[in-house]
Amino acid sequence: QVQLVESGGGLVQPGGSLRLTCTVSGFNPNIFSVGWFRQAPGKDREGVSCISSIDGTPDYADSVKGRFTISEDKATNMVFLQMNNLKDEDAGVYYCAADPLYLRPCEATYYDHWGQGTQVTVSS
Repeated sequence: QVQLVESGGGLVQPGGSLRLTCTVSGFNPNIFSVGWFRQAPGKDREGVSCISSIDGTPDYADSVKGRFTISEDKATNMVFLQMNNLKDEDAGVYYCAADPLYLRPCEATYYDHWGQGTQVTVSS
């Protein structure tokens, strides 16, 4: 069974940083796509950053480029999202998602397996 578990969310002030962790199990860590998505109240779930386990090439939403960094540790089957210089509009529930296929577009509809999410609150 594919399982994804997020952690690392919390309350942070604007300009602060958080590091989210996603632990993935049930996939061959060498062949899958994984991504971070977020959803604010009343809004669609949007892709934040996705990465292919084949080559590790990341993709970022324009709104987070230069501030967020996705990375993976294949030894522990963990994927991270380092979020710096957080803004009010970054708030929401952050989900990690995975798909057995690689090079998936960073759109929610392409991902079949999801974690339960971790809340990120940005407030002064």
